[in-house]
Amino acid sequence: MTGLSVRQVRARYLVLHGLRWLPVGLLIPVTILLMQERGLSLTQIGVVAAAQGLLVLALELPTGGLADALGRRPLLVVAALVNLLSTGLLVVADTFALLVAVWALQGVYRALDSGPLESWYVDSTLAADPDASYEKGLSQGGTVLGFSIAAGALVSGGLIALGPLGPVSALTVPVVAALALQVVSLVALLALLDERRPAAAGAAALRSSLAIAGPMVGQAFGLLRRSRVLAALVVVELFWGFGMVTFENLLPVRLADVVGDPDRAAALLGPGSTVAWLASAAGAALVPLLTRRLGAAPTAMLLHVVQGATVVGMGLLGGPVGVLIAYFACYAVHGAANPVYKGLVHRQVDGPNRTSVISLTSMMGMPAAALGGVVLGFVADRAGVTTAMLAGAMALALAAAFYVPARQAARRDRSRSDVPLDAAPAPDAPVSTR
Repeated sequence: MTGLSVRQVRARYLVLHGLRWLPVGLLIPVTILLMQERGLSLTQIGVVAAAQGLLVLALELPTGGLADALGRRPLLVVAALVNLLSTGLLVVADTFALLVAVWALQGVYRALDSGPLESWYVDSTLAADPDASYEKGLSQGGTVLGFSIAAGALVSGGLIALGPLGPVSALTVPVVAALALQVVSLVALLALLDERRPAAAGAAALRSSLAIAGPMVGQAFGLLRRSRVLAALVVVELFWGFGMVTFENLLPVRLADVVGDPDRAAALLGPGSTVAWLASAAGAALVPLLTRRLGAAPTAMLLHVVQGATVVGMGLLGGPVGVLIAYFACYAVHGAANPVYKGLVHRQVDGPNRTSVISLTSMMGMPAAALGGVVLGFVADRAGVTTAMLAGAMALALAAAFYVPARQAARRDRSRSDVPLDAAPAPDAPVSTR
């Protein structure tokens, strides 16, 4: 696919992955508090964020199919341009309608961005060496993600502590910095992502790719119908997406309630998010050890239950120290759970539909997060942030139940390891469309 070695593919993937998440680290400590500063209630923030989930729901599968048909590089370039537009608008957006537009553009960006880089990495790795293990790169990607967001959050906290710069409020300064870093990420993408596809005229290639994208989406749904394991893994995203609202959206509000000052909470969240994402990176680095000892599916089940418990701690522990310790533990578990989940999903698909299948999982996760933002935001406004966090913790723990089919399939594979080579494959073996 690219002419690169396995090591070169992995190195480029990790660089691009890190640059993609570094600006996110700048935004995490400030986004929710910034919208509150601009006059939105938690319920309104949930509605604003729902615009992202709805756009992802509408566009995720078509863009995933288009990435598989047209190419991953063009989709990632368009995604980066949409992200720049969204972040630029966030710098100045001061009304409910403008903030809805910001998050709607984020929905378009997430739909375009979801999967192509990861699929490029997996397919390019297998093209360089069909026997190569791509799980190592996915685990390292989780570690890089954690370090990148940690670094961004640390810089964000420092920028907030410096205070406002002229007419730009303290909470807006990290948004401007994130915008600059997104430009750097786009330049790196153009330079490093090497994808070789058959040459064709631009308009003809686009028409051909659009014609192919629809059938590819249909094939992805076919994989979902034929694999009970994959169907259950997609449902995991429903509960996980709903519950992630607790530590992505509600934690800054909970911390602000505890310390009694939003600006001080945002300043604490800078270094706090740094520690949390370093913990996430450490969790991702421990994944190979955990999966070797327990197996992938049992590891994922345990991690989701433990993550629910950490969110309970975030909601119930008193004082900023207790809340932050639970927050760090939550992200350590989250960093470990992500590569385990991704590895299980990738093992269920083989062939040209990889991005479409990843899009299926994201299609469930983003609308679930949008629903969680509205529902848990409403609960937080009416019954308090702690009550909303406990509800989200329950959803996170319940996700563990949907790894049972993957665990059962792994047991069947082990029990059949001695059957003749011409025996029938296991019902939930990876499905090839080649």
